[in-house]
Amino acid sequence: MTQKQEIFTLLGGRVQIRRGRYNPTSDAVWLAAMAASVNARTVLDVGVGTGGAILCLTSWQPDIIATGLDISPEMLAECADNATLNHRDIELINADITTWRTDKTFDLVISNPPYFNGTPATHNAHHNADLDTWTRRCVARTRPRGTFITIVDAAASACVISAMTHSCGGIELFPLFGAKNTAERVIISGRVGIKSPSIIHRGLSMNTDAVLRDGLTIRDALSKLGIT
Repeated sequence: MTQKQEIFTLLGGRVQIRRGRYNPTSDAVWLAAMAASVNARTVLDVGVGTGGAILCLTSWQPDIIATGLDISPEMLAECADNATLNHRDIELINADITTWRTDKTFDLVISNPPYFNGTPATHNAHHNADLDTWTRRCVARTRPRGTFITIVDAAASACVISAMTHSCGGIELFPLFGAKNTAERVIISGRVGIKSPSIIHRGLSMNTDAVLRDGLTIRDALSKLGIT
């Protein structure tokens, strides 16, 4: 049997990840590809895991001040290792977003929450999360007029949108399609404290090479594909 490589890459080789207890999926790449279009000085990645999303984001925005939050010390240790591997400086905080007490706010907050239910994961990460509470706590850490972006299973999107509407305007939905005619994932973004209408985008295939392999942001991928 062929042994898996110790290190694999994202964004066509721009980001290196050491294979560990949890390996980032395409969700992390898509989340970062949407966040890369936000003009932000500071970013918080809630449920940072081993660093897939935040490292993809910093590959596009190397000067952004990055912070990662996770309940699992083991995951944070692997994230720190991956940050070193990619020559990135990320402040890592061991805390639970649902109980974290802080006055800190950020220009941009991103999160790929544990939206699936079932048997708790062996990597000691958050599991079976209350998405309403999780979303509200993320929004609370976003500064006024700042941006919150998350990616969830399409079936969980209503809960997240409902939690965001209390504080966010300009909510945008970007669906991602797999083999089915209905969306499998939805990227949801909103800005805190503003009043703007919601937008539903046409979306893309989850396997779009322009993002996953060529390393383009969603904005640049849409431009390349001639989609406005």
